[in-house]
Amino acid sequence: MLEGLYVDQVLMHENIRAYPIMPQETSGVTMGSQAIYRYSLKESDYPTIIIVDPIYDNANNVIVPGYYGLALSDERDFLILIQSKKAYAIIPVFKVEEDATESKRLNDKKYKKQLKKEAKERKEVNEKRAKVGMPPDEEKVHMEASIEYNPKGDYYLIKYERGTIRAWGAIKK
Repeated sequence: MLEGLYVDQVLMHENIRAYPIMPQETSGVTMGSQAIYRYSLKESDYPTIIIVDPIYDNANNVIVPGYYGLALSDERDFLILIQSKKAYAIIPVFKVEEDATESKRLNDKKYKKQLKKEAKERKEVNEKRAKVGMPPDEEKVHMEASIEYNPKGDYYLIKYERGTIRAWGAIKK
């Protein structure tokens, strides 16, 4: 019993232990230094897509069933299928739409004034929430993603929607 206490309390103490229990860096790459961590949106900012059946391509690569995040590239020419911060597939986009009425609404003076008022109120609320240890209240963005199989063309159609941007991509079977 005394030996167990000694090992647990003294030898495992962070200042005495010469080496960490597990490596902090693997192969010279520091955790969080990869571009997908540094420049990405928060995980909750990606619409979630559920893949039910495995998807195979001509080279016998497979996308296994599961929950994936779907991100649109900055150039808006690819959709990226992400799971646990790892990109599993890059899907070409064949159509992108952006709501033109939204840009007019965002440039309206009355709407800008309303946004400033809401931002001020949100800031006050977030300060109160921070005092009691609650996470900040953030503006919600409409997100939606779906996948459907088209047997006629033998491809999967992927629909992406986040805010005012819609994109469609396809995976050829």
